[in-house]
Amino acid sequence: MLMKKGAEANLYLEPFARVLHRAGEGKVLVKHRISKRYRILEIDKQLRESRTALESKLFVDAKRAGVPTPLVYEVDRTDMRIVMEFIDGIQVKLVLDKLKPKARRKLCELIGRQVARLHRAGIVHGDLTTSNMILTREGKVYFVDFGLGEYNPSLEARGVDLHLLRRALQSIHFRITDEAYRAVLAGYKREFGEGANKVIKRVEEIERRGRYVPKEERAWH
Repeated sequence: MLMKKGAEANLYLEPFARVLHRAGEGKVLVKHRISKRYRILEIDKQLRESRTALESKLFVDAKRAGVPTPLVYEVDRTDMRIVMEFIDGIQVKLVLDKLKPKARRKLCELIGRQVARLHRAGIVHGDLTTSNMILTREGKVYFVDFGLGEYNPSLEARGVDLHLLRRALQSIHFRITDEAYRAVLAGYKREFGEGANKVIKRVEEIERRGRYVPKEERAWH
């Protein structure tokens, strides 16, 4: 069943056994990178294959760094798809504004800590929005959609990652942006430790100069 049609990939929710051809209950999420007719065939294939492989590796390494991400069951570089665990929860986007201040602060601090774990592992998410964060009943926050992610430990890359998150908060959660972002930074500094202030200063520099180069299709959904 098609869940979401995107510019670069489609998401399908399917029965576990049907997709993986082995016993298992529940659902899986299948991310299928679609071909672009305007691209040269060989380049298109190479881009889709490399992004599929990279995203699956980012999922695994993010989990190793202590950030909840879906389990990756299968990577198909021929069909350009990733079969992963379906996370039963709700987008943070849909609940953040409705929470009481104390609960909202706690959630945002958790998000900040998890972003710091990514950055300490040399990973940038590339599309940090509350649409790409799933809150479960157990209170875990899963980061999903690493389609624009990369391995980049530079101060600039980390600064852009946090800058994008702030922009997303301003766009979607404009009534609570300052409150939420302060809590994110508090969690980030606590988890990242020494060097966190340099990242935050870089975010401020990026905002002052008013420029950053977004990757294609970056948006707050």
